[in-house]
Amino acid sequence: MFPYPSGSLHLGHLRVYSIADTVARYHRLKGDDVLLPMGWDAFGLPAENAALERGIDPGVWTQRNIKKMKEQLGFMNGSWDWSRELTACDPEFYKHTQKLFLMLHERGLAYQAEAEVNYDPVDKTVLANEQVDANGCSWRSGAKVEKRKLKQWFFRTSEYREALLRDLDELAKNNAWPDRVISQQKNWLGKSTGALVKFPIMAVGGVNVGNAIEVFTTRPDTLFGVQRDAELQAFLDTLPGLPPDSKVGYLLPHLRAINPLAYHDETPDATKASLPIYVAPYVLGDYGEGAVMGVPGHDLRDHSFWKTHQEDQPVRIVLTASEDESTTTLPMSEPYLEHGVMTHHSGAFKGKRSVEAGQIMVRMLEAANLAKSVEKWRLRDWLISRQRYWGTPIPIIHCASCGAVPVPDEDLPVKLPNVEKHWAKGKTGNALESSPDFVNTSCPKCKGPACRDTDTMDTFVDSSWYFARFIDPHNTQQLFSPEASKMLPVDTYIGGIEHAILHLLYARFVYKFLASTSLMPEYTDETASSAEPFKRLITQGMVHGRTFIDPENGVFLKPDEVDLSDPSSPKIIATGVPAKVAFEKMSKSKHNGVDPSECIAKYGADATRAHIIFQAPVGDILNWDEAKISGVTRWLQRLHDQVVAVAAADESRPAKALLEGKFGSVGSMSSEELTQWDADTALWREVQHTIASVTQSYDEVYSLNTIVSDLMRLTNTLAGSQANEVIKKHACSVLSRLVAPITPAFADECWSVLHPSKGLIFNASTFPSQDGTLDSAMLQPRQRSCAVQINGKMRGVVDIPTPPTDLQGDALKDWVVEEILKTEQGKERFGDGKI
Repeated sequence: MFPYPSGSLHLGHLRVYSIADTVARYHRLKGDDVLLPMGWDAFGLPAENAALERGIDPGVWTQRNIKKMKEQLGFMNGSWDWSRELTACDPEFYKHTQKLFLMLHERGLAYQAEAEVNYDPVDKTVLANEQVDANGCSWRSGAKVEKRKLKQWFFRTSEYREALLRDLDELAKNNAWPDRVISQQKNWLGKSTGALVKFPIMAVGGVNVGNAIEVFTTRPDTLFGVQRDAELQAFLDTLPGLPPDSKVGYLLPHLRAINPLAYHDETPDATKASLPIYVAPYVLGDYGEGAVMGVPGHDLRDHSFWKTHQEDQPVRIVLTASEDESTTTLPMSEPYLEHGVMTHHSGAFKGKRSVEAGQIMVRMLEAANLAKSVEKWRLRDWLISRQRYWGTPIPIIHCASCGAVPVPDEDLPVKLPNVEKHWAKGKTGNALESSPDFVNTSCPKCKGPACRDTDTMDTFVDSSWYFARFIDPHNTQQLFSPEASKMLPVDTYIGGIEHAILHLLYARFVYKFLASTSLMPEYTDETASSAEPFKRLITQGMVHGRTFIDPENGVFLKPDEVDLSDPSSPKIIATGVPAKVAFEKMSKSKHNGVDPSECIAKYGADATRAHIIFQAPVGDILNWDEAKISGVTRWLQRLHDQVVAVAAADESRPAKALLEGKFGSVGSMSSEELTQWDADTALWREVQHTIASVTQSYDEVYSLNTIVSDLMRLTNTLAGSQANEVIKKHACSVLSRLVAPITPAFADECWSVLHPSKGLIFNASTFPSQDGTLDSAMLQPRQRSCAVQINGKMRGVVDIPTPPTDLQGDALKDWVVEEILKTEQGKERFGDGKI
């Protein structure tokens, strides 16, 4: 995922891009044609707000940040293809974002409508539903979101909701996408099947007013449990200040509702009683029908509301887990939420399984025109309008005669105007609205006076398709050419879990749309909706920093306020009191941030990369501890020492051929020769095991950390081995290539020492593969350690020859026992014939 140019790289960047570069280099060594691009997610509110604070143009601020971050990325020794670099705020990029908008508009998938929207009073712009958190606050500013009625632009994501849901099952196969991302997307799409039920309304006195409240429910089996006991505007005025889970409510004084089941003769009297109607903040007015049926016995929120307003009244329990449970109308601490068996409160349905009963009820009510089976989705169309300057202008011209007219292709891009005075004065709001040169134009259709749309697009529109631009970044005519589209979809996509819904859902929607256009001819009308942009998704964990806290007052301490002479026991300099140490999300307020550039300058790019990969599995939180880099540098030094020690050895014959040449004479070797043979085969056996393990970890990605530990272990084996120098040199050659994706410069240095005439490691070599010796008789150890148990108790370990490969079952058992008894230890401990 491309970065937002905030001004400086942090350790999160270092981690994700170290992982990405490692994976890319691994595939290059394997012989794959690899594209590892880089670009900048350069539009958005943070840049505009920063520009307002500093009194400069957001474009100037953004370009400064890009320059600095590009320089920092250079220190990482990555292999990005900078010839394909793209920047979202470059007119040559957003020209095509505007073209994408017009393609969607032509298809009816981009439309303008008046709607109740989420308005951020701090950033002064509207937000999509996905950009409001569970507490009703803006995802960026944290401000309490207000509801306003505005005319806005939407993308019709609902058109693809079935495909977006269906194809998650395909992405879940073979763990191509993480389970939690799949789960979050399914929950956000929120498909639910249920019934729309009409509750007739009557005025006090029992007069039917000829109207009904429609309620959508996924649990028609709880209909028998609908119950409530017995200055609206003033109350409504208080709602904006209430938390969304507040259980205050206002009882409508002169209206009652009728449970539609009341019209059935066998319905119990309790269910036939009229129902009060409340206005409450936990029922969302713009979601579904704006009304819910209150079932305190079988819904958590309804139960909480009931306890607030009817605490002394019994809760009606209309279904339980089994027929055996005694069920009466009693006070209860928790509602029963599962499906189960209908109770005696359900009239004629008593004893039926609740799912079956619910289906019968819906059919019965449908016959009376009081219900119908329906399907509901949580997903809403994507609101893309933003009332801010720093974004892609919406390419629409509004004409009094012609309406909303698309900007012709030849007039793209619609560029952002220079509004330097706006920044100098630090004004808030949308600078485009106060720029007459931008707003006033002529209608493309009738040539009469008209106005440009002054909204810009949500920055997530830029990131919904940028990955596809990397395949053809210099195409001035199209988003990308049909020929280049053969490079899609992306094979491996790496980024944070925080994009599990917003970015990934939008990217999937746009990609499915693009697959239905002439830009991607490899898809047909039948297969386009199944297109997915990312074959595999890797979500890396966050990086937490070491945090020092004063235990007496909980104040976060700066590193220079702590005595670290003994790293295991940091003390507060001012008081001498031991500081509390914790690992937390990095932030300026906690003084636990780390500048990756400083770390690289101190230890080198490769040691830093190896450390950040070694410290934790890719998907886990990484607790950054700089002190542990010394272990990595010591390992690299040991490996380099081994490389230098065997550099002069003649490795013209492959290790396999060398060992095969000696294998035939093992039976006639002297004890010294056998000792050498054992050392040679033991080292090469470890090399073959390591190749298999490391290859698997590179392929899995999530276990990259085990590669470093595997290579550390092989390095230790190499250092302690008495193997022939030629075998050792072959082992060093393998090690250099196995570590190359993680520590490319170090590996290349080792390679140049071993093979001074072969050139760079990534040009002259391939990733190691097993040579087939591991399963051969040649590489089997001559001796095996055999644990001996007598009557279930461990009695000793005896070294015996490796059994012949053709022995099995009782024959193998008899052979092993015989060999044990041949040894001195075996004769001494087990050779008395009594066992």
